[in-house]
Amino acid sequence: MLNRTDLRGSVPSPAELRAVLPRAEVDVDAALHQVRPVVEAVRDRGVDAVLEYSERFDGVRPASVRVPAARIAAALEGLDPAVRAALEESIARARKVHAEQRRTDKTVQVVPGGTVTERWVPVARVGLYAPGGLAVYPSSVVMNVVPAQAAGVEAMVVCSPPQAEFDGLPHPTILAAAALLGVAEVWAVGGAQAVALLAYGGVDTDGGALEPVDLVTGPGNLYVTAAKRMLRGLVGIDAEAGTTEIAVLADSTADPVHVAADLISQAEHDPAAASVLVTDSVELADAVDAELERQVKATKHHERVGTALRGKQSGTVLVSTVDDGLLVVNAYAAEHLEIQTADASAVAARVRSAGAVFVGPHSPVSLGDYCAGSNHVLPTGGCARHSSGLSVQTFLRGIHVVDYSEAALREVADHVVALANAEDLPAHGQAVTARFAR
Repeated sequence: MLNRTDLRGSVPSPAELRAVLPRAEVDVDAALHQVRPVVEAVRDRGVDAVLEYSERFDGVRPASVRVPAARIAAALEGLDPAVRAALEESIARARKVHAEQRRTDKTVQVVPGGTVTERWVPVARVGLYAPGGLAVYPSSVVMNVVPAQAAGVEAMVVCSPPQAEFDGLPHPTILAAAALLGVAEVWAVGGAQAVALLAYGGVDTDGGALEPVDLVTGPGNLYVTAAKRMLRGLVGIDAEAGTTEIAVLADSTADPVHVAADLISQAEHDPAAASVLVTDSVELADAVDAELERQVKATKHHERVGTALRGKQSGTVLVSTVDDGLLVVNAYAAEHLEIQTADASAVAARVRSAGAVFVGPHSPVSLGDYCAGSNHVLPTGGCARHSSGLSVQTFLRGIHVVDYSEAALREVADHVVALANAEDLPAHGQAVTARFAR
């Protein structure tokens, strides 16, 4: 079922690997011309424009943007007990992991009388996006809210598209997840118009203020990503999230049933999702293909899954050795990387580029999606070579506080003047010497 790329007998350079490896193509620039009028309309006309776009794109015009508190409470009240228990467990595990990420202020005495302190200050207000297209993602509410709360963010708003079947409100499980996390502000808005409203703010239909945010985080479709790119600078963003992807580095010890199931699990997200197997075993590759044929037929979203697996963004990459496989996966820099090899822990320790690494036969990506305690908002499209997933640090800003006494400044003044003159910025030096002129 999977297309094959045979790299046995050669060790391509990183540049060559980037050219030949299967990859989902996401052209954000091409979507900008579609997103620009939406963003500009929200900037100029506020909630009126938002509601018009909701009616056009989501098939429903909400009565208001902000979801009434009573509806949020009712969603939690009506939540399936099994789903509630699962969300509570997911929240507890995520909080346990993210609590350890909080940085502490550090003061360094550079010289007697001269200190530099790095203070870690949370963003004041953030907008957290939870998608609602082909699937509903209460887990994304957890993954966004938990690190923001651990960072000390005081004000946050969850945005999720309005649903026609739920009276123009976000899906009830989204509302219930927000309630479980103690988030009181939820907006029924999705797509590019959600990002624009978060950036510009507005006035709701009842006259209530919809305050703008300082940072927008969370995954979304191509148009959400394009709006984030367009508005970056007016607001901060976490990343330009693309289509989900999984890579599995496996050898002959891997169970093809497990590998196939994991490739399918990510293909289930989207017809454009990428599922890539990297292996030194032709026998395993053949067995995985056979398992895919069997398992895809039995899965609920088999058409979506089949499209994703047959697409050029998915495939099997054959390599000569596991060491060569490591070169491939480090160049690919997958959002999710599974290691299903002999001595998987040692192999995983050599991974340098991945959003998250899942080690051994009992750590599937879907565990990380929900209940591992790790975060599932991760870099895609090879961005794991230079970027990290969502974490507490996303919501913190480092501020340097410089505190020098007169004696400490006098001791270094000549060096400041010398460097200022070398850069032909003499007023910089004079700003120091003026303090000693008298």
